[in-house]
Amino acid sequence: MDSEPYVDGAAVSNDLMDDFDDIVSFDGDGTLPTDRFLDREISWLAFNQRVLELAEDPTTPLLERANFAAIFASNLDEFFMVRVAGLKRRISTGLAVPTNIGTAPKDVLASINRKAYALQARHAAAFQDSIKPDLDTAGIHVEMWSDLAEADRATMHDVFSNQIFPVLMPLAVDPAHPFPYISGLSLNLAVRVRNPKNEKQEFARLKVPQVLPRFVQLPDDSSGRLRFIPLEDLIANHLQDLFPGMEIIEHHVFRVTRNEDVEIDEDESENLIQALEKELLRRRFGPPIRLEITEDMDPVTLELLVRELDITDQEVYRLPAPLDLAGLFEIAKITNPELHFAKHLPTTAVQLLPTEPNMKPDIFASIGRRDVLVHHPYESFATSVQAFLEQAAADPNVLAIKQTLYRTSGDSPIIEALIDAAEAGKQVLALVEIKARFDEQNNITWARKLEKAGVHVVYGLVGLKTHCKLALVIRQEKDGRLRHYTHIGTGNYNPKTSRIYEDLGLFTADDQVGKDVTRLFNELSGYAIEKKFKRLLVAPLHLRKGLIKRIAVEAENAAAGKPSGIRIKINSMVDEEIIDALYHASNAGVPIDIWVRGICALKAGIPGLSENIRVRSILGRYLEHSRLFWFHNEGDPQVYIGSADMMHRNLDRRVEVLVRLVQDDHLAEISALFDLAMSPETTSWHLTPDGEWTRHARGDDGQILSDMQDGLMRQISKRRRSAR
Repeated sequence: MDSEPYVDGAAVSNDLMDDFDDIVSFDGDGTLPTDRFLDREISWLAFNQRVLELAEDPTTPLLERANFAAIFASNLDEFFMVRVAGLKRRISTGLAVPTNIGTAPKDVLASINRKAYALQARHAAAFQDSIKPDLDTAGIHVEMWSDLAEADRATMHDVFSNQIFPVLMPLAVDPAHPFPYISGLSLNLAVRVRNPKNEKQEFARLKVPQVLPRFVQLPDDSSGRLRFIPLEDLIANHLQDLFPGMEIIEHHVFRVTRNEDVEIDEDESENLIQALEKELLRRRFGPPIRLEITEDMDPVTLELLVRELDITDQEVYRLPAPLDLAGLFEIAKITNPELHFAKHLPTTAVQLLPTEPNMKPDIFASIGRRDVLVHHPYESFATSVQAFLEQAAADPNVLAIKQTLYRTSGDSPIIEALIDAAEAGKQVLALVEIKARFDEQNNITWARKLEKAGVHVVYGLVGLKTHCKLALVIRQEKDGRLRHYTHIGTGNYNPKTSRIYEDLGLFTADDQVGKDVTRLFNELSGYAIEKKFKRLLVAPLHLRKGLIKRIAVEAENAAAGKPSGIRIKINSMVDEEIIDALYHASNAGVPIDIWVRGICALKAGIPGLSENIRVRSILGRYLEHSRLFWFHNEGDPQVYIGSADMMHRNLDRRVEVLVRLVQDDHLAEISALFDLAMSPETTSWHLTPDGEWTRHARGDDGQILSDMQDGLMRQISKRRRSAR
């Protein structure tokens, strides 16, 4: 999420936008209305509401509903740690400016807290009134201590004494013991006790250990049920063991969210890794920005917490127990196929299959024949991207491998392949983005491991995150010439997330793409400054201009009565300059489809502004993550895939890459994806002119609409079967 302040109005300064002024006019003087954007923070909360609606949907498999409820909670935690924290920090330093819709920062903060609290209350109700009862019916019980029979209590007392009690650390608060530091996102018990000898009341804080399961499983009672009790409830009912001789007056659960955004001034940091490690240590002690408490907390305890944590009243969230429903991730992992989405095994892309049944796959031969477009997770990451790099590491004819690494898994075969290649004597360059939010420590660890193996590790350009997804292999062919084999993707080189993130990747041996990517790597690792690329659009210098130019061409064509059209699939649509270009194109008569997963600051369907723009959102078992750009171009479509969202950070402060697709079958595949997503027969959310998102899950006849992701699974599996 972007943490930069907005500039109100965001005047379009690019010369390319002048093209539009000759085509259409607004408000009689060529200007756009001032209220043409939706607030991006509120739009993000609307996205998380869509996630919550999946948790509430009884047609979603039960354990997947629990998983979506956990995702909602985890998403909201990150939103507070980054977006809300950044806004609060800028307010406190006096650097905050009005939002993209002109709202004062303090008013935005108040609005966020109101809407976020309402969503959290709805989230808690979804668990208590819907998910929990349905889990009970399915034989999965989340019990409270008060629900347990005496035999179970005796058993759990032994569990507590042997497995939990030794790990606990009660901390007293008195003149000799100052109020302890409360770590971010930890569950805590606020305990008030009375000393019977002197009747004096004391306060203690007890942290619920994060190293223990969030839900403790009860023993089998021969009923066939799975039974769990929240760890904090089990601890709360054994406080007398922790404070022997004291009278327990009150005990309540609370949770603090802190500012965990990272700020690094690279110009002042000669060693970026050391500076980042220091900042990660500081992150642990960021100021609190949200206090969640159970609804039964007494005023005395609350007053103490508010005072000691320096929290305002509007930052206090009083909610039903249990808090921290991200813990439902544990419940969602229960093995019960009937309560999960039907299992899907990714297939190997048809173009990467061996030409003869008994032959081994040869990635380089497949790519050498023609460009290959792969679609994860429907098509396997392991047999495409991972195999590409592993074959490159083992192939004696491969001379060099260059790759960007933004996020990867802790046991990454991608990292191992690069290490194997370096140890085999190949030239290996890894551009590691150690500032990838919340993966910083992991990336530092891998960067050092790569360096020890002899990989050339660089950290990109000062002031810019390297977010593009590139892998380049230089191979010597039988005739002695060197050939470039390139992979450009929309998602990270992460085998784990590739199973749940929807992404596209292009493999190509096109010499022009190889030269473009080679020059880009030289720019990232050395001092080269590239002005232009042939099949790539690269941020921050060219991508924005290139997209606006394509939008302008469509507007010109529409104004001239020629066929036109724009289709964009994106995670976030925020950048005001891009949005304004789309408004101009809409008013020139260009039909525009926007397929967005998360934030959308663009208003859709407004007469005189965006009446030709439709906006849809699709959420499901896979996280829609690919970025696609399709322009009609008078019947010769210009189509790009890549890493860039339409946000300030992606266009101005990151190295991003889009690559143009050129094969007819690839263009047809992207067009078919848009047709499916925008179809009235597909389940989706529609952005209405009043800025609300409405879910369309049933047709006029009441029948459930098609799930796009399920449909794609069937299509791609059928394609694989027909290729056998």
